Amino acid sequence: MTQEHAARFFKAVLQDDALQARLKATTEPEAFIQIASERGYKFTVAELDAQISKLTPEEMAAVINPGISPRRRLMPR
Repeated sequence: MTQEHAARFFKAVLQDDALQARLKATTEPEAFIQIASERGYKFTVAELDAQISKLTPEEMAAVINPGISPRRRLMPR
């Protein structure tokens, strides 16, 4: 159930600019979890890591740098 909380939290982050800005300012996983906990999402660092590993590069970029997506090349190098 708590991994589902982490997944739902990532979806909420994508829709909330203020939350994105607050998370962008954090550098410690514990601070990230504390912010999530304040919003009613309960999960551990291990569960957070498990959900992060499931994100696509585009989804990760949206969480870390909202509005900036990774570059795509027409011709792979």
